[in-house]
Amino acid sequence: MFSRPWAVCLFALVALTSCRPGGEQQASESSTFKVALLSPGPVSDAGWNALAYEGLLRIRDELGAEISQIQTKTPAEFEEGFRDYARRGFNLVFGHGFEFQDAAAAVSPDFPKTVFITTSGNTVRKNVAPLRFMLEEATYLEGMMAGMMSKTGKAGVVGGMEIPSVKSTVIAFEAGAKSARPDFKIVTAYIGNWEDVGAAKEAALAQIEQGADFLFHNADAAGLGVFQAAGQRGVRAFGANKNQNDVAPEVVIASAVADIPTAFVQVAREVKEGNFVGHVEKKGIRDGVVSLVINPRLAPTIPPEVQQRVGDAQKAIIAGTLQVPAAEF
Repeated sequence: MFSRPWAVCLFALVALTSCRPGGEQQASESSTFKVALLSPGPVSDAGWNALAYEGLLRIRDELGAEISQIQTKTPAEFEEGFRDYARRGFNLVFGHGFEFQDAAAAVSPDFPKTVFITTSGNTVRKNVAPLRFMLEEATYLEGMMAGMMSKTGKAGVVGGMEIPSVKSTVIAFEAGAKSARPDFKIVTAYIGNWEDVGAAKEAALAQIEQGADFLFHNADAAGLGVFQAAGQRGVRAFGANKNQNDVAPEVVIASAVADIPTAFVQVAREVKEGNFVGHVEKKGIRDGVVSLVINPRLAPTIPPEVQQRVGDAQKAIIAGTLQVPAAEF
């Protein structure tokens, strides 16, 4: 969007907009609290994006907000999505992922009355902040389970985009596995997107052919392909972001879960009440936002000693005596 000169603003007879430095226009204040979501994938993915949309619906129901959501795939779409909602007077806009932070930083100076939240990253401005879910704490525990239960000593990992927030969960999964079995092997593949179920399935099948008898994914909608591969070849899989135990109940032994909806409501309430301050907000197991959820149908297949060791590790994370390895970002 090209900046408009002040002369255009001076002569524009638009009742509900006002000119801002830099040429952007932002709708005048309204008594309606308005919140929007930019998601990098479909909100029907039973995972990362579905959780964000659930959070948006809770903001609507609990805070009486007017809400809107669009799917955006490219950096240009990220920035235009932010700008469009800010122009329309939205008070809060979520960019759901690490990849949205540059767009949020670029747009924020032109719309100081709009708060931009990215669900990962480290970019902070007066009206920009990252909300980081420490999912790696739960994927570390999944890795421990794989390390102790695998018969082959090898697991497969399928990621969507190779971004720090995804790599962090992979690093932690591998560390958890090696904490239980130092010689454990991880075979990792990134498919380059969040939606290609077929590509994720093929990657997972290739990993199974290489000896993996446990599979972990952090690939959003594409992760369904990992579950399909696991089901066909009779191996176990782990869910990520959302509780996916019911997505493939005979395959998914546990899920690393982030309670994104609760965190969204907390941030939205701060913005609505005028208490928002830009800073990096981290939410993990200690906060009750991240958890490992065992599939009750497959729980009897988990040896008691595995459950005990995983439980002890979780307590250590809460106590701060176990620091889970993570990517730098």
